[in-house]
Amino acid sequence: MGNSGLEGVVAARTRLSAVDGERGELLIAGFPVGELAAHATFEETTWLLWHGDLPSPRQLDVFRAALGRERVLSAPTLALLRDCARAGLDPMDALRIAAGTISLTSADPCAIVGQFPAMVAAFWRLHHGLEPLAPRPDLGHAANYLYMLHGGEPDPERVRALETYLNTVVDHGLNASTFTARVITSTGSDLVSAVVGALGALKGPLHGGAPGPALDLVFEIADATRAEDILRRKIESGERLMGFGHRIYKVRDPRADVLAAAAERLFTRAADRSLYRLARDVEATAIRLLEEYKPGRRLQTNVEFYTALVLHGLGLEVPLFTPTFAISRVSGWIGHALEQARTNRIIRPQSEYDGPRDRLWIPLSERPK
Repeated sequence: MGNSGLEGVVAARTRLSAVDGERGELLIAGFPVGELAAHATFEETTWLLWHGDLPSPRQLDVFRAALGRERVLSAPTLALLRDCARAGLDPMDALRIAAGTISLTSADPCAIVGQFPAMVAAFWRLHHGLEPLAPRPDLGHAANYLYMLHGGEPDPERVRALETYLNTVVDHGLNASTFTARVITSTGSDLVSAVVGALGALKGPLHGGAPGPALDLVFEIADATRAEDILRRKIESGERLMGFGHRIYKVRDPRADVLAAAAERLFTRAADRSLYRLARDVEATAIRLLEEYKPGRRLQTNVEFYTALVLHGLGLEVPLFTPTFAISRVSGWIGHALEQARTNRIIRPQSEYDGPRDRLWIPLSERPK
């Protein structure tokens, strides 16, 4: 019988990221995720994935300018986003539909990365009866996203928190959406098609994750003194605690550590500190109880828990969580597509047939009524 999930099958060699679930490690182009995420701008991280090294000051200036030129959406793209908002579509559907229109003006990687946050922000404002905001040339990638969503000069602490989040989730091995992008690229198809396909894979809840429910758990508990009773009831009833446990990581998800530090800084300096304290209390109680009820399972905090806390602290509503993830991961998808194209061989795994054989045709008139 074949491996239905391809688990343990090596399908590509990459220099972009390495995931070690047993040791709880994630490398991004050789950098431990904590080393990179807390210091780099998203532009630097994107350059690193595409070129293999950190950019020089001049290269970074040129790259930022290239991204800035590509952020302005075309009239057909904006018209389509208006239709999506009018139809009440999910933001991920709107992003998938709009992403295909990038080919109208360019198929350059900078156009794809530059336009993703503009598309998400424009749709979100239109969905709420507001007009889209044009990007500002004086703001970087993360700052522009917050500006195009909310208007007004974004607070530097909020920009740094978003920058850290985007860096943390930019790439993560050969996950479903990244594999999709590489498969499409391997056929000789174009970059926009690879990205649109990856978006379709990311939209699925088994891949895109559930950071919203992770925060819902904190809000439901509301008071740290209630945490133990509520969490015990959930575990004893067989309910999964969202934000804990990961298919890959058998110890604590290293991305959770990075985002925990980012959340502490954000909530200390620019958000509601009491929510952060409650989340930490819920986390500690959940980990203790999971070890009590499921000893040896090593169900630790995953990236969803602190993703929810950071994005909530930035003023993003739950429907924006997965599109914001896509704004980051698109740089990783493109990095994998470029890597695949350099040493390409079409990805064509085998399937194992387990159906009937030697069947004989039955005329329509003789089939059971």
